[in-house]
Amino acid sequence: MISVKNLSFHYAKKKELFHELNLELGQGNIVGLLGKNGAGKTSLIKILTGLLYPKAGECQMLGETPSKRSPQFLSNVYFLPEEIEESNLRMDKHVALYAPFYPKFDHEAFASNMTSFGIDSSENLKNLSYGQKKQFYISFGLASGCSLLVFDEPTNGLDIPSKSVFRKLVASSMTDDKLILISTHQVRDLGNLIDRVLVLNNGAIIFNKSTEDISNQYDFVSTDNVPDSTQWLYHERGLGNGRAIVRSQEHLESKIDLELLFSGIVAHPEKFKTTAHE
Repeated sequence: MISVKNLSFHYAKKKELFHELNLELGQGNIVGLLGKNGAGKTSLIKILTGLLYPKAGECQMLGETPSKRSPQFLSNVYFLPEEIEESNLRMDKHVALYAPFYPKFDHEAFASNMTSFGIDSSENLKNLSYGQKKQFYISFGLASGCSLLVFDEPTNGLDIPSKSVFRKLVASSMTDDKLILISTHQVRDLGNLIDRVLVLNNGAIIFNKSTEDISNQYDFVSTDNVPDSTQWLYHERGLGNGRAIVRSQEHLESKIDLELLFSGIVAHPEKFKTTAHE
């Protein structure tokens, strides 16, 4: 589905952002692309969707080169950027105009998505808040029928109830022939939604694991339960008990703490080192 080999990229007159980056992602996954602001997430997404061109290396999406932006490729990829362009169209007019570009667009699914967010499609886009616009474009994207959905910071502008609706709609729209890539620095918003975690830091993918592998390899515990600090891969102090990440132990049971994991990976990448193909 996504194949990146030895990809290098830099903006004009700036230092190299990506150097010989490698990445393989298959269908049937909801992938969280995590990173701090400025880590290169948006640049990588734009390369994957054909909006930026790599300086060296190969990038294949759905078996095609994104930068060629063929009609077949564009009809099977939906990209929601963080910043949304202004539009004077009513939402129903937008759907009538743009849905035909997506042969598998599901109008019933779109209507259901809009109902879940509580939006009336007869409203003009220019009259909506930033969060409401996000809800509309998320509803449209999830109904597009595309094999590849790419969302850049989709929860920015959404209130807490809308974030919950977003997670439910993404989960319910997922099928084995799709790949959904969600880029965010708001790690907590992804909750239990994703099944693979990518961490991008300083232009490099420093972590790439399925949530199943994460559960098998790490435990997320109170420091009181594992008082031996030599076992801690990473820890944070908090009110009351601290939290720590340790190597998986048979007697411990824990749920993935995505926020703690992300902080640990960025702080001590050498302790969580992985490969692009793991």
